[in-house]
Amino acid sequence: MLFNPSAFQPHQPAEHGSYSSLDADLLKGLGMIPGLKEILMLRQVHALEHATVWVLSERRSAPRPTPRRDDEQRWDDEQLSGLSTDNGFYLYGRVGIADLNRAVRHALDRVTHGEQQLAIHPRCGTNLSAQLLLTAGFVCGAHLLLPKHPIPQVIGLTAATAIASHFTPSLGAWAQEHLTTAIPFNLRVQAICPIQDPVGRPAHFVQVDWRD
Repeated sequence: MLFNPSAFQPHQPAEHGSYSSLDADLLKGLGMIPGLKEILMLRQVHALEHATVWVLSERRSAPRPTPRRDDEQRWDDEQLSGLSTDNGFYLYGRVGIADLNRAVRHALDRVTHGEQQLAIHPRCGTNLSAQLLLTAGFVCGAHLLLPKHPIPQVIGLTAATAIASHFTPSLGAWAQEHLTTAIPFNLRVQAICPIQDPVGRPAHFVQVDWRD
């Protein structure tokens, strides 16, 4: 079953200075660079994936709140997850196709009209990468700086891990905002297709394309 959401496209995105046309302008000027469009697409799809998970979580009233950076509360349904590609994203979890269509449409509209915090998600793989990078850096630093005896090394390892865990949320959010996501001003939803994940659980693929 293939769902075509073209009948309800989101409103045209509001202008945020020149930011809404930044990726499109970059592509026009540097489109000859191999892989540039795929990278720009992937970042925008990644943001739409996060926004869709947030919107679905709100509607499903998940039991555990996740703090937002503005100290408000946003519901995070941990039964939902996603995986982005440069053609669209996979949404894993039990959700109806009509509900998903409404959530994607609503998410795209909200994230391009001022709710840019929807592009950031605490369960993103970017945060795990940030934690691994920080932990490795602090552990190596502690190993090199501390005496080469078991007790100082163990203390250093413990402290390095704790410090890395403390800074991971901030670094992960920064990396998502500036590196791995971009507000999806140039995306248009083409179709939503029900699929199954490798172990047979229900999933969907949300196919998008690029519009200038």
